[in-house]
Amino acid sequence: MRRLGLVSDPRFLGHDPGPHHPERPARLAVLDELFASGVLGETTAVAAKAAGAEELERVHRPALLRAVAASAGRAHTQYDADTSASAGSFEAALLAAGSAIALADAVMDRSIDCGFAAVRPPGHHAEADRAMGFCFFNNVAVVAEHLRRRHGLERVAVLDWDVHHGNGTQHSFYGDAGVLYASLHQYPFYPGTGGAAEIGSGAGSGFTVNCPMPAGSDHADYMAAFRDLLLPVAREFDPQFVLVSAGFDAHRDDPLAAIELDERSFAEMTHALVGLADEHCDGRIVLLLEGGYALDALRNSVRETLLALKDPRPFAPSEGKLNPWCGAAADALASYWKIG
Repeated sequence: MRRLGLVSDPRFLGHDPGPHHPERPARLAVLDELFASGVLGETTAVAAKAAGAEELERVHRPALLRAVAASAGRAHTQYDADTSASAGSFEAALLAAGSAIALADAVMDRSIDCGFAAVRPPGHHAEADRAMGFCFFNNVAVVAEHLRRRHGLERVAVLDWDVHHGNGTQHSFYGDAGVLYASLHQYPFYPGTGGAAEIGSGAGSGFTVNCPMPAGSDHADYMAAFRDLLLPVAREFDPQFVLVSAGFDAHRDDPLAAIELDERSFAEMTHALVGLADEHCDGRIVLLLEGGYALDALRNSVRETLLALKDPRPFAPSEGKLNPWCGAAADALASYWKIG
């Protein structure tokens, strides 16, 4: 069994975007109950810590830090139609990014084998100078840059299975060959990015992999995308660390989307990515919470994901075939990677 590190902290509950907002504190309350239940067996608590300005400014412009900091202590600050802050949101956002760094450091020094950051606010929509889509700082991009700057890694893979495309993460690394960004997401859908033809630019051409999934896509569709597109590219990329933007809003019960996954699907994707990490980077993998707004589905999906993270098995799906959009992505990437 792998040594699983977990980050959770009551200060994350201090981010309250307002009544009836789907990204509510109860999302973490149900995960804290899961962690306390003992169903996951032995785990290692990793202390939350705040990210510093230097770490954040590797990804974000100082003006964004100032804009988010201005919300501290204020009852309500609105950034866009979906993204608002309360008095405790700035502290929570600093802790979300810093806690991802803490988990990655713990994996690098081998005090744990793998990690899950139960953090909020989420991050993958945040761009260099813009808070959006419930996100203030791009947690996964911040930790990817930390791994490169602090630990000298040259190849970091970021896999994103949130139902919404991670426009902020793609934006951060679109011209960068050192980070492979691969996303499976409902399409067309918010935020409007993530088409099959978006494969990177300049030196980063071929290092962005988008797997657009039509509404109604199910387990077999996602497994085919992993088998025939995402994993072949990721294996050739040969990552030194695997990061996962782990949103659980592609669950069939989620109120914000129309993808038909279940708990088994998240476990299978975890098996696939742990296998990738085992093959290429001594098992180094960290998952960061992104979306997931149906509380029972979130708790059950995280449970199955973490059990798979601790005790993985080989990934060998035989069902499903690439949808036409993913097929177009495979065609666009074929000149850069061996696919098929």
